[in-house]
Amino acid sequence: MEKGHSNGNLPRSGILLFASNSIDSLVPSTLISQVESLLDGHRIDEAVQLADRQRRKLEENIVVDEDQADELRYVYQRIGFQCFGETMFEDAGIYLFNGEVDPRLVVSYYPHLRGSLFAADDSMDVFAGVADRLPTEVSVDDISQYSVPTVRIRPLSSLLLPFMAEASIDFNLPFHPAACSKFGTDISCDEPSQELSPHLAPNTRSAPPTVELRRILGMAAQEMLLVFLRKCRTRWKVDGSKSDHPSHAVVDTVLAKLYVEFEKTQDFYALLHEPNQIVVSEVEHLFQTTGQYSALCMLYRQRDDDPKLFELWAKLIDGTWMDEAVPDPLSDMIARLTEKRDRALIYKWGAWITKWDVERGMKLLLSQNSGKRKEKPEDDIALLHQLQGVNPDAGARYLEHLVLVKRCPIPDLHVQLAAVYLDELVDILQDDSTVKLWRAKASSYSSSRNESSFVSYFASTTPESAHKRIRLKTILFLAGSSLYDLENIRSRLIEYENILRLELAIVDGKLGNHRSALTALARGLRDGSSAEAYCILGGDVVPTGVAHTIAENSGLRNWATALFPLVTGKAGPNAAARRKVVNENLKRELLRMLVDIYIDDENGTMDAGRLLNSQAMNLDDLEIVSVLPDRWPLNVTSSFLTRSFRRALHARHEGKIVKTISAGQNLETKERTWLILREDGMTLEEAVEDENDGSYDEKALTEKVAMQLGITANLGSHPTEKVDWPPRS
Repeated sequence: MEKGHSNGNLPRSGILLFASNSIDSLVPSTLISQVESLLDGHRIDEAVQLADRQRRKLEENIVVDEDQADELRYVYQRIGFQCFGETMFEDAGIYLFNGEVDPRLVVSYYPHLRGSLFAADDSMDVFAGVADRLPTEVSVDDISQYSVPTVRIRPLSSLLLPFMAEASIDFNLPFHPAACSKFGTDISCDEPSQELSPHLAPNTRSAPPTVELRRILGMAAQEMLLVFLRKCRTRWKVDGSKSDHPSHAVVDTVLAKLYVEFEKTQDFYALLHEPNQIVVSEVEHLFQTTGQYSALCMLYRQRDDDPKLFELWAKLIDGTWMDEAVPDPLSDMIARLTEKRDRALIYKWGAWITKWDVERGMKLLLSQNSGKRKEKPEDDIALLHQLQGVNPDAGARYLEHLVLVKRCPIPDLHVQLAAVYLDELVDILQDDSTVKLWRAKASSYSSSRNESSFVSYFASTTPESAHKRIRLKTILFLAGSSLYDLENIRSRLIEYENILRLELAIVDGKLGNHRSALTALARGLRDGSSAEAYCILGGDVVPTGVAHTIAENSGLRNWATALFPLVTGKAGPNAAARRKVVNENLKRELLRMLVDIYIDDENGTMDAGRLLNSQAMNLDDLEIVSVLPDRWPLNVTSSFLTRSFRRALHARHEGKIVKTISAGQNLETKERTWLILREDGMTLEEAVEDENDGSYDEKALTEKVAMQLGITANLGSHPTEKVDWPPRS
């Protein structure tokens, strides 16, 4: 008896037989010996009854002896594996569960479910007596050789030493003892008895009856395993077993496979929604081949495996895979990206999303630029190129964001955006209905008298449409930016000069082609308002106020804010252009040029009259009068002439008033200086001989003396010689 081992569980005897050389005792059989004897005689039911009776006795105890509990576990495991080896799978599952066998040992008999869950250095605790009698050469799928974990034998107790031994069994090598020993006769379980061979064609392995039998037994074995593993998992939850035990991952993974194979959808998703240790790499292929993409998404989410999760969603979105359980993978992807706030992931997948949903993809991407963190220009350019490769429309919108919202003063971006707008305009002009509408708008404007500019008329009278928005964006950009390639844009606009006169005038104005721009405005569009604004602003066709009004009414606020900044607002890269001071000489030159254009135009009489009346202050009256054609009726210029004459007369009278006031001030000065001169006298100077023979002009002399005295009074006191004046005789 080992030291420290309790003898309470040893068999007791009341009879001792003394002999000359020995002492014998009549000892009752132990539970293990009785069960082993019954199993050897294939009396499984009696062995079960004996084990159940012992279990009930233990359950009645308040404190359970651990040795007795191990003894009962050993018995149930022996019975369970005995049934397992004899294909009594349902009973085997019950007894193996009662014996609390390590689930990995049972799973090792299912190679197609086991997969790569076991490594070569994995180990588990197994009773030595159980390990000696494992059905090692039998598997539910008829595979004779396979790898299972190495088993470390734990002795039950010193009481069980006769039935167990300390041993190390390598399950990487097959066991050789016969596994299906029945009634003392070795019968191989690999296939039915050879005595049946003559009656089964072509052989016992491939004959239809035996194939069907194997299929039925395989199904029964898997059903047993499913029930067994589910009960094990339930017991762990009740007992509060730690989830980091190696067997938990095996149980959860194999359960997931079985649920999928048996199409137990409800149980399957219940397992996924609970905390689990499923090994994703083991179930990926199965889930993909069976179409369980929703389950795979859940696992990737739980493991935070975002790269694989997004790849899976991408295949569901592009139609490579289909799963009704994932009705809107695109929304799921966007929600996940929004939740993670990972800039790298958003830039990678946000650009890809624009291929399927430009609006939400751009919203996701632009949300990264709304914070305080500023992106590097090279990062913006890289993302722009990526978007342009995936979806040109998305690329154009991001380009607008860089130019109009982030205010990037990079000329190349302005060049690209101008080209994009012009390409869109050219595409629109291929539509005859749009061309007719725009021609009709231009004709209607030129044939009627309008106080507003053509661009204001076009924006207010044209029905809302995509082509209207594109043209307004183009007009505002061409007028507000000066960083695009003017010559290139002009060369492209020339082809559509009859339709895009306003756009061409804007570019000509920036290039300094003032006569061409004014001719297009005054004679082509009959847009006197824009032509006059052009002259006043020194070459700008669209005033800031007009631009803001159009943008506000057309939903283009970013264009006005960025390209036409107000003086009190936030300045953009073109703010200086909006606040520039127009040279007065240039203004008069442009106005004079516009008058000449109206004079040369037979139909420009009324427009010229309005211009003369509004800009008379900036025109030379005599010059204008000299060039007025004789054919113009007097009522056209009467207002201009009347106001000009009145202004000239006003200036003349004003001059006379100023002259008279000055003369009065001079007389007052003379009056005051005369008394001072009389009292203080003056400094005499040697007379200069002249033609007057010594005579002098007393009045002139008096004025000079007064001026001298005034200077002296201002500069302070100076010593002077007092003299009498006029000299006394």
